[in-house]
Amino acid sequence: MRALVTGASGFAGRHLVAECAAAGDVVVEASRAADVDLLEPERARAAVAEARPEVVYHLAALAHVGASWKDPAGYLARNVALALNVLEAVRAQAPGALVLVVGSGEVYGPPATLPVTEEAPLRPQNPYAVSKAAADLLAGFYADAHGLRVIRARPFNHVGPGQEPSYAIASFARQAAAAVEAGRDPIRIVTGTLESRRDYTDVRDVVRAYRRLAERAEPGTYNVCSGRTASGRELLEALAVATGARVEHQVDPGLLRAHEVMEVRGSPERLRRATSWEPEIPLERTLADTVAWWREEIRAGRRCG
Repeated sequence: MRALVTGASGFAGRHLVAECAAAGDVVVEASRAADVDLLEPERARAAVAEARPEVVYHLAALAHVGASWKDPAGYLARNVALALNVLEAVRAQAPGALVLVVGSGEVYGPPATLPVTEEAPLRPQNPYAVSKAAADLLAGFYADAHGLRVIRARPFNHVGPGQEPSYAIASFARQAAAAVEAGRDPIRIVTGTLESRRDYTDVRDVVRAYRRLAERAEPGTYNVCSGRTASGRELLEALAVATGARVEHQVDPGLLRAHEVMEVRGSPERLRRATSWEPEIPLERTLADTVAWWREEIRAGRRCG
């Protein structure tokens, strides 16, 4: 497939570009093209016209829950504008292309029942989630009003090598890697709450799901998740195994979130039925690979640790 990827330089975007290239796709990376700013409608249209895509993967967005509390207006304005400009550009320049809009499992908010299915109402509980819900609804509107072929992917927590340490697992892994490199045992890791449970999927499995959706699925809405949860406490236990060191933790009140949802677990059944996708990488390997990635970064001097 000839694919245009927005947000190609981001965490999931880099993995998606690699996945598509490995499958033999022709990949155009909008976020790296010269003079492309998707916040400007004319440039977004020019990027789509030049790319001539069969599929557009829209990943570009501000994507941190904690930061969104500090800048709700910026998150709402940017994330909705990015989605609007990409959808308008496709409508004008490549109306036959499939658009896969990457949303978030955060749009569901506190689950009434577990696992969460795509029929659950949207009840976002933070500014980031509100912005993603708005972009998700906008994508649905373009499908209904303009006949665009749209897939709305709703990934739950995805983790793995290359993620910034402002996210929990990446932070834990970075701290563990720095301690191991320094020869410390036990390892001390600063955390927020350890009691909440999240549905984690390796980012490499997540991008494989995106490509498989684009290749095999009918337009619609699909959760991208493992259907299993782990607590922060279980993550630390797995990190102890991955590093071979004892792990101690210290709770930082500044890392505790307002409106914390204590358990989130999605249903991947619709995705499975449509594409035969299954997550292949266990959480233990994700953690070990992430620690190894951070150790390489620290040794190379790219990160201070």
